[in-house]
Amino acid sequence: MKRLTTIALMVNLAIATVYAQRPVTMVFSGTGAASPIDLKQPNTNTAEENVAGYGALGLFTFRNVSAIALSPQPSSTCSGLYFPRVAGAGLLRFQDGSLLNVNLTQGGDCIDMVHLVGHCTLTFKINGGTGRFKNASGVLTYTETALPMLADASNKPVFFSETGEFTGTISGAAMAEESQDVRQ
Repeated sequence: MKRLTTIALMVNLAIATVYAQRPVTMVFSGTGAASPIDLKQPNTNTAEENVAGYGALGLFTFRNVSAIALSPQPSSTCSGLYFPRVAGAGLLRFQDGSLLNVNLTQGGDCIDMVHLVGHCTLTFKINGGTGRFKNASGVLTYTETALPMLADASNKPVFFSETGEFTGTISGAAMAEESQDVRQ
């Protein structure tokens, strides 16, 4: 009986370790552009990012759709033009097929008009998902640098290369794809 109790305790500790709040860092690269999806937010355009990367949670792709204000707003953190994002959501898909759902809570784009570079910082709330992220929660910060790659006929940039990282914390999920074996 004592041995059974010890085994049960070890299994519970292993499961608790898998589901504990953990730091997350993931790097990515990809593209950004206007989205064919219209979020119908007043005085906004809809944009999306499509990136891929790797990090603490494994290999992933990320698609984010968000509404960006048409008029720049004041910002104490941006020395250029700041365009807040007013609504949005994203989906991270991992190599094992697990999905992680995120909703935009704040952030925006700071455009450096001198160097023609954009810096975007977005905060996302984790809202579960599928597979190893079914019960996930936490907060991720998306930080990117965007460089124009293509302009329209009026010379307005419309397609961007993007590099950056996600940082934050996640709870209720296995960290690496291999960790699923511990839960079974």
